[in-house]
Amino acid sequence: MPSISDLRVRYAETDQMGVVYHSNYLIWCEIGRTDLIRGLGMSYAEMEREGVLLAVSDVQMRLHASARYDDAVRVETRLVSVQSRGVAFVYDITRQPEGARLASARIALVSINRDGKPQQMPAPMRAMLAAAVEPDPEPKR
Repeated sequence: MPSISDLRVRYAETDQMGVVYHSNYLIWCEIGRTDLIRGLGMSYAEMEREGVLLAVSDVQMRLHASARYDDAVRVETRLVSVQSRGVAFVYDITRQPEGARLASARIALVSINRDGKPQQMPAPMRAMLAAAVEPDPEPKR
């Protein structure tokens, strides 16, 4: 099952034309990723206290339609890959209630230590994440 994060577009997230500025979609993906990990029983803050930081290493995003101020938005997040030093998530962002597709994304993150050097995730953390992996869905057009 994907993790579901519902939010409402805030005025500060829009540009002069009243359209959501593109960088905000990445913030919404972070909300989805954080909610998914919390749903597995560990917060991002706990991961960091254990010395694991997840740094974005790759972003692929496609914008399909515009979101506007006060739109209800849903972020569906799926964990699709867990490796010793990295994870990947896919996202489907839609306008609610009609489900119009706004954006789709795939974001890869690498596990680093506090010095910014790649490191393996602890085995229990990796196992917790691996248990939630779903097959990578076919890209929707």
